[in-house]
Amino acid sequence: MNATPLVDRVVILTGAAGLLGRSYAGALVDAGARVALVDVRAGAVKDLAASFDARLVVPIEADVTQPDSVRAMVARTQETFGRVDVLVNNAAIDPKFDRATAADHAASFETFPLDAWQAAIGVNLTGMFLCCQAVAPVMLAQGRGVIVNIGSIYGMVGPDQRLYETAGAGPVFKPVTYSVTKSAVYGLTQYLAAYWARKNVRVNALTLGGVEHQQDPAFVQRYGERTPLGRMARPDEYGGALIFLASDASSYMTGANLVVDGGWTAW
Repeated sequence: MNATPLVDRVVILTGAAGLLGRSYAGALVDAGARVALVDVRAGAVKDLAASFDARLVVPIEADVTQPDSVRAMVARTQETFGRVDVLVNNAAIDPKFDRATAADHAASFETFPLDAWQAAIGVNLTGMFLCCQAVAPVMLAQGRGVIVNIGSIYGMVGPDQRLYETAGAGPVFKPVTYSVTKSAVYGLTQYLAAYWARKNVRVNALTLGGVEHQQDPAFVQRYGERTPLGRMARPDEYGGALIFLASDASSYMTGANLVVDGGWTAW
């Protein structure tokens, strides 16, 4: 087995400064890739880049909701590394549930604010659309490319809202925007996979379950009890699946959805 399946490949990773983004960045570099680390938070992505060999990464501040910013992201990657082989669409608004953010989850569907709906669609869906559109000319000119769109189990099945209930507290909810935008990931993935099938540009989705990271212990326990493997994922447990989809190991896959969720969607 090739220990560096992405050697000589150039990857654009959006949402790189987030919890999973940082883990993906390490996995991609370890697999031999050169990586454009992209995030709207300039300081955070520069700090992340400083943890790697400067020859292997470039930090790029970009807002995926803005076409000019996305085009500049692709141009900067080309200027630095000469090509773009892989796009990982990881940037997303994902309201995490913990004690500190419980108030952010108080809006029911009936009272959910329009501005929050529009903001999530702008990042989670329109941002993915714009990034795919921007890398397309480069990949088509090269005659090859790979796109990996990051999905969620809540794009496949409805959230179990019981997980977010706390005795003695008011009702809280995983918001409608996350499910709706993540379900749209699969439509975009399949459309582009079929659209570019004869152009040697593969497009697949990677669907993830919940990741344990400083949540309320009671929530972590409830989540684990709901999952066949009995626990939440560690941040480093998705890197292997990402490398598989980004590399030639998945050369006969396009339009597919690789689910890595501890068995959540199996029952």
